[in-house]
Amino acid sequence: MATTVIRWRDPRASLTAGAAIGAAGVAAALLAGGPALPIGAIAGFCAAMLAAASLLLASRRTGERRSMARGLRWMGGGAAFWAVGVAGRPLTDSSSLMVSFADLLVLLGTVLIGGGALIAGGRRPPALVVLRHVTDSYLCAAALFLIGWVVALRHVYDATADPALFTFSMLPPMLALLVTCTVVPSIVTGRAVALPLGAAGLCVLVATTTFTMAGAVARLDGGGQPGWSLALAPAAFLLLSAVPWARPREVAAWPVMGSLVALLPLALVGVATVTMVIHLSSGGQEPPVAGVVVIAASMVLLLLLRLFVLAGVNLRLRTLLSRGERQLRDLAESTGDVVLICDHDGTVHEIGAGVEETYGYRPEQIVGGSIFDYIHPEDVPQIQSSLRAMGLDDEDEPAPGACLIACRVRAADGTWRPTESVATRHATGEDQILVTTRDISDEEALRNQVAHLTFHDGVTGLPNRAYFEERTREMLGGSGHVAVIFLDLDGFTSVNDSVGHASGDHLLGQAARRLRGAVRPDDTLARWGGDEFALLIETGGDAQLAVDLAERLLRAVSQEPFRVADRDVALTGSVGVAFAEDDVPAGDLIRNADVAMARAKELGGRRVEVFAAQMHADVVRRLELAADLQRALIEHQFAIEYQPVVDLATSRVTAVEALVRWCRGSTFVPPDQFLGPAEDTGLIVPLGEWILREACREVAAWRAESWDIGLSLNLSARQITAPRFVQAVEEALADSGLPASALTLEVIEEMLVEDADETVKRLSELRALGVRLAIDDFGTGYASLAFLRQLPVDMIKIDPSFVSGLGQDDTLTLLTRTIVRLGHDLGLVVVAEGIERPEQLDLLREMGCTRGQGFLVARPMAARGVDSLRRTSLTV
Repeated sequence: MATTVIRWRDPRASLTAGAAIGAAGVAAALLAGGPALPIGAIAGFCAAMLAAASLLLASRRTGERRSMARGLRWMGGGAAFWAVGVAGRPLTDSSSLMVSFADLLVLLGTVLIGGGALIAGGRRPPALVVLRHVTDSYLCAAALFLIGWVVALRHVYDATADPALFTFSMLPPMLALLVTCTVVPSIVTGRAVALPLGAAGLCVLVATTTFTMAGAVARLDGGGQPGWSLALAPAAFLLLSAVPWARPREVAAWPVMGSLVALLPLALVGVATVTMVIHLSSGGQEPPVAGVVVIAASMVLLLLLRLFVLAGVNLRLRTLLSRGERQLRDLAESTGDVVLICDHDGTVHEIGAGVEETYGYRPEQIVGGSIFDYIHPEDVPQIQSSLRAMGLDDEDEPAPGACLIACRVRAADGTWRPTESVATRHATGEDQILVTTRDISDEEALRNQVAHLTFHDGVTGLPNRAYFEERTREMLGGSGHVAVIFLDLDGFTSVNDSVGHASGDHLLGQAARRLRGAVRPDDTLARWGGDEFALLIETGGDAQLAVDLAERLLRAVSQEPFRVADRDVALTGSVGVAFAEDDVPAGDLIRNADVAMARAKELGGRRVEVFAAQMHADVVRRLELAADLQRALIEHQFAIEYQPVVDLATSRVTAVEALVRWCRGSTFVPPDQFLGPAEDTGLIVPLGEWILREACREVAAWRAESWDIGLSLNLSARQITAPRFVQAVEEALADSGLPASALTLEVIEEMLVEDADETVKRLSELRALGVRLAIDDFGTGYASLAFLRQLPVDMIKIDPSFVSGLGQDDTLTLLTRTIVRLGHDLGLVVVAEGIERPEQLDLLREMGCTRGQGFLVARPMAARGVDSLRRTSLTV
């Protein structure tokens, strides 16, 4: 069971206790027969002061709206003034002056409470609305006074010998009544969140009005004030003190409340009029009282004034309506619209001059005829029913005030023009309709063009990706014998780079025409994006049909060169084929064809590959590996091992080659499995920078201990073309203190061929730093000798495939001997890689090879293992 705990600091505890004690005390005092006026004054003082404290404390709460906080402060101040005034009433009962002063304090507190209720509502109506509220408040107060006069106050007046005393005594309750009537409209039509506070304030105003009225009547007739009137104000103030601390609840708006508030003054005036008529017709011969006559006359004058104002507003609205209609017609005709007035049967009564410019008809040709003579016969029935519906006046289903009509209109030249028309009831005639018609021929043509461009490619004219995907979903929902073929143009990027994108687009247009001529009429050929095309076919269960068509597409783009920018460009294609299977969504089928195409491209291009499940598994595996690589780089899962490079003549370690190792958890990942994905994703650049910094730092530490040892590092193409690669090498050398001459960077021959100019430029910048360069896997490429002349290298490393055949293959032995001799003739250091057998080592020494590395010499080892070799030589 949930329990609500109220701590002693919570103001609700003290307010609730005070309200209960006060109510019990007042009830006990009145039941005991004590003097009513002092008891009521004490109760009112206590309740009002309690409300003042509660309201002022609530206004300091954080989170209150600014208008709500200001309203609470005003109401709190008003409650304080009201408490002081009511406390002074019994003390100054014998002095009319002091009584008037106390009443003024009560009246001031009433005004402040009413103002606070208005401020809490947060409304800021315009000046005209404020003026209407004030006049309505006066009408309500005056009507209630007249009703009260007939019912009771005239008898009190008759019993009073002094009219001035009656007027002076009635002034405070009448002013309180006027304040109450002024506050009512704003409270009941204001914000829902301020309604509880406003209602509580209204209760205080009503109680104060009743309290002051009863006090005035008691003072005039010489009797005592009723006890019930004294209890109303304390009860209202106790309610006001509790409202700010109540839990806010959502209050539903009442849409008709505004109308009821607007009718209330007229209803009260009507009741007052009926009451006065009944009183006067009952035969009473009392002489007229000047004050009552003035109030009644002021009500009549105020109503007449409002009637004149209303008539002026009505006239102004009619003028504005007529002017607006004229401006609307002028505006419509100035924008090219045709404005006409017809009846519900379609007969034209008036038409604008714009019809001649838009449709070629003179206005007199149209007026008197039927608009249906110019509307396409297929559109006539719908328009007739719409116009008739606007003429119906059914209580259960009122006629629409306006409708939108789309139809085709025949112009004077006989062409049918698409139009959009808006038909509305004419303001000056119930049986007439105002129609504004616009020719949308240009918009319709533009809409058709946009629809075409939405689903077609602007370069080739073929359907685009969005259309292809939607068409694939449709065909999979029908026949299941569907295949998707993807084709990518090999080498297209170089076309854009060499002859520009405009010429590349021209080539794509040629390729699209060739492919369109190679497919069947019912097949869907689309440009997927870039230089990729997609084909959707229905195979009828014959898989070979799709493969044959893929081969035909490949021949279409590969058999003869494309003519671009006055030159012939020969391209090939990579094609992937995927067949629909049970429950395979369209997106997966398209993806499978794309994966098969990527596989064909990886295998060298100019081939067709059919999708197999293993292909997708390989792609997913590579993606997962790339993600693991990025995480491993962040979590420092990589380590460096060093393979010694020895002087074959002395067996002394002269350098180490840094090799990266990756332990994914407890699993060792071979370099050939992650270096390729790292190169593809670009992670090889930050990984290579980390290897460079760590290896330079380690080798610099060894050299600081008087060990003359060098460092070799392999470079990838991504590393060389990275924007900050040369700066990264320079910073690593500077941070570690390693001399540039101790660092050797190795590149393979293929890197010197691909983007040769940029590669040679970067390597020359490294060479200018003093870094040594080496060609790795020498002899396996196809441009080594040419680049030995362009690029000043310091070292060549014989590929292990040559070393492995030493002593077993005479050709490989001869080639190895030739490479060693070439290196000596060019003054280069020659390093043999992959030495694993003693006879290989003997032959290399006999050939005069300078240095070597391999498992026979020393396996890759951690830095601690290399550190143990500082003062020893390897036995080789």
